[in-house]
Amino acid sequence: MAALKTTLGQYGHTSAFLDGTVKAQGQDLEFIEVSPIIAAFRRMVRGLEFDVAEMAITTYLCAKAYGKPFTAIPVFPVRAFHHGAIAYNTKAGVNSPKDLEGKKVGVNRGYTVTTGLWIRGILQSEYGLDPSKVTWMLSGDEHVAEYEYPANVVPIGEGKTLEEMLQSGEIAAAIGVSVDSEDVKPLIPDARNTAFESFRKTGLYPINHTVVVKDEVLQADPSVATALFDAFVAAKKLYLDRLAAGNDLSDADKAQLAINEVVGPDPVPYGIGPNRQILETVIQHAVDQKVIPQAFKVDEVFASNTLSLVG
Repeated sequence: MAALKTTLGQYGHTSAFLDGTVKAQGQDLEFIEVSPIIAAFRRMVRGLEFDVAEMAITTYLCAKAYGKPFTAIPVFPVRAFHHGAIAYNTKAGVNSPKDLEGKKVGVNRGYTVTTGLWIRGILQSEYGLDPSKVTWMLSGDEHVAEYEYPANVVPIGEGKTLEEMLQSGEIAAAIGVSVDSEDVKPLIPDARNTAFESFRKTGLYPINHTVVVKDEVLQADPSVATALFDAFVAAKKLYLDRLAAGNDLSDADKAQLAINEVVGPDPVPYGIGPNRQILETVIQHAVDQKVIPQAFKVDEVFASNTLSLVG
């Protein structure tokens, strides 16, 4: 059997898997580097180029809604807080997030991008914004080509950039855009500490990415799913043990330890059990924002033989 073409991001908790220190038992994997890893999402969704691939969680849910033939395992290699993802023009008449209603807000790349989904969900659940009352202006398109936008989502048009539109005030705010201007400020002040406080209240540390496997691979050998899961767990353990030892820590390691002080010693728990609430939340945000037409049950979107695994 041919090696499984596999593409994953390089992180501290995946490095031992990618460098061969940890192996997926009984599986032959051919690791293919894609940098940045987000470039692999479209290639997987549109061309099924890989047997195993990291993928943004929202891209995956949208792809699943359109019947793409791959299924996730409950491994979540990237998480992030998103309170700092949106900036606004201070001359746009915006004094609070709810003031964005009736205005135009830019979105870097596509509407189904996971960061955009999370910050819109945060603005709705924590600040009372109704996302349906905002016109979302996109600088790109979607990984899932079949996706159809809701009526309040439109492209910015050729010859324009979100940076220029935000600086000029043509749009009131933008997600995922950096502008060096005294007129452009973070919409949520002290976003880092605000996000930490939100975590303390809700326990939600947003999931950004998961890992998907072609359905034909899982059908031919269901053990691929569990072998991959176990390998991710083993690689993560080596990383967390190294962090705990405190030896030869890089700047990235030190930044991770600072996050761990807030979220706990395991910042990326795997398995549905410890993540059910956050998975239900991201699915509900996707329904509310018309990224998917109806809610999935969490257990429907992961390989059946991984549903009880935790690591």
